[in-house]
Amino acid sequence: MHSYRDLIVWQKAFALSKEVYHLTASFPDTEKYGLSSQLRRAAVSIVSNIAEGFSRKSLKENYQFFSVAFGSTSEVETQLLLSRELQLVEPDKFRKAEGLLLEVRKMLNSMLGKSRRIAKS
Repeated sequence: MHSYRDLIVWQKAFALSKEVYHLTASFPDTEKYGLSSQLRRAAVSIVSNIAEGFSRKSLKENYQFFSVAFGSTSEVETQLLLSRELQLVEPDKFRKAEGLLLEVRKMLNSMLGKSRRIAKS
């Protein structure tokens, strides 16, 4: 693997970020600096921390950035749920984003578990 771009988790997180941008584009103007901005930043944080974590040289640093990315998945999930409850997002778009988010979360959780086991050995 030569680049973070080769990571399937990065590819899925990148797709999630794009999906979040698409779905927040239809949010009302009153949410431009609120939920829309927060959701976009959190989604971009996931993919950015995966890239940075991959690019770090030590397992400890890899783990730290992947852990931050994993934490951001909970932030995105919470904001997506709020968007759905406030009826700011169409059900189909919500399901697509939620599906990508769940895939990314599972992959990151697996990566973190493997990193922990390697670090302990």
